[in-house]
Amino acid sequence: MRRRTLLSTGSGADSAPAPTDPDTSSTRHDRKQSMFSSLKIRNYRLFATGQVVSNTGTWMQRIAQDWLVLSLTGSASAVGITIALQFLPMLLFGLYGGVLADRLPKRQLLLATQAAMGLTGLALAVLTLSGHVQVWHVYLTAFLLGLVTVVDNPARQSFVAEMVGPDQLRNAVSLNSANFQSARLVGPAVAGVLITAVGSGYAFLLNGLSFVAPIAGLLMMRASELHRVERAPRGKGQLREGLRYVAGRPELIWPIVLVGFIGTFGFNFPIWLSAFVDDVFHGDAGTYGLLNTLMAAGSLAGALLAARRGTSRLRLLVGAAVLFGVLEIVTAFAPAFWIFAVMMVPIGMFGLTVNVTANSSVQMATDPLMRGRVMSLFMMVFTGGTPLGAPLVGWVTDTYGARVGFAAGGAVAAVAAAGVGVMLARVGGLRLSVGWNRGHPQVRFVARERLTTAA
Repeated sequence: MRRRTLLSTGSGADSAPAPTDPDTSSTRHDRKQSMFSSLKIRNYRLFATGQVVSNTGTWMQRIAQDWLVLSLTGSASAVGITIALQFLPMLLFGLYGGVLADRLPKRQLLLATQAAMGLTGLALAVLTLSGHVQVWHVYLTAFLLGLVTVVDNPARQSFVAEMVGPDQLRNAVSLNSANFQSARLVGPAVAGVLITAVGSGYAFLLNGLSFVAPIAGLLMMRASELHRVERAPRGKGQLREGLRYVAGRPELIWPIVLVGFIGTFGFNFPIWLSAFVDDVFHGDAGTYGLLNTLMAAGSLAGALLAARRGTSRLRLLVGAAVLFGVLEIVTAFAPAFWIFAVMMVPIGMFGLTVNVTANSSVQMATDPLMRGRVMSLFMMVFTGGTPLGAPLVGWVTDTYGARVGFAAGGAVAAVAAAGVGVMLARVGGLRLSVGWNRGHPQVRFVARERLTTAA
């Protein structure tokens, strides 16, 4: 029954077209896949190789950008403004990017966006290395990068299905996240060394040059081996069509609502970590890079576990989101630096589990013709909420301290996850059952009729 699959299978794909329907046989097939099965596909292997290089550069720039703004202003709020400007275009124009991704050839679109992103890094490098950089330059560069991301994100997310097909989509989405987090292990560490040794400018320069790799990978792909996906024709009302499509499917709308709350209030780590390093632990750029690297290690572990996992269950999404929020609250009051640092690992693991599970379940439940628009809405909500949350979180952190700011973000994430879990349970006809199993407490969702029969 459909009502019982929302929290049990999590994909809700009975409302999606047949090619993406995760029936029992395909679920068994997914579970037999290896952790790296999608890398056997040449086009995806080229894509992944290019992305790990550019992602490393992107993380170097993120760390250098945050530290540069903090050095120029001494304010966590200024870091929040930078993040807000980078994600503001996604909030304002995100759905338009999805329409373009559904209409245009995605490989050619990605060639243009990757080149533009490389140019923004080179521009900031020239300004910084010449000694003329000011904080408004960083603000402007962040905003321009955000404009490019409006188109790049949905195109890149939906292009994965064209490279690997529906059978390998879950695995490829998870490996994309593992790719991103692998780069996150290297990028912050290299950035910390570069900033300390020669300054932020060289981190920006290497980021700009790193985009040569994904551009080369896209050019080397074999177009004949891509999975053909019908492109949406030009027409009026395509934005409204995408919104109506999502609104009528609880298996899409509630995961998107959840990642919106978590992205807006729970993922403001540049603000919190820079404030903890500067005000609580009195560290330097190397300390900031170390914390990001530890979080990336946890995120990488979470991504690889997701790649090995055959299904994307919504109950896993809700549970991981609750634990993510609770861990942020606990970590906010860590009495010593080493405890705080160690806690970055599980926070990264559960945060990445939330992201990958929501992403793959939404993609698998979506008609390929609508995937660009749905994923643009997903990314708009997940990252576009940052312009709303980052200044507020920055203000709370500046006013009440890093510990209160971090704990407040975790509390919002945990409460939102619990609320979405309740709504999904109601839609799926489930109730929370608390009992004992072989002497151990057991908490799970069961069908209402089962509880009635047992009574």
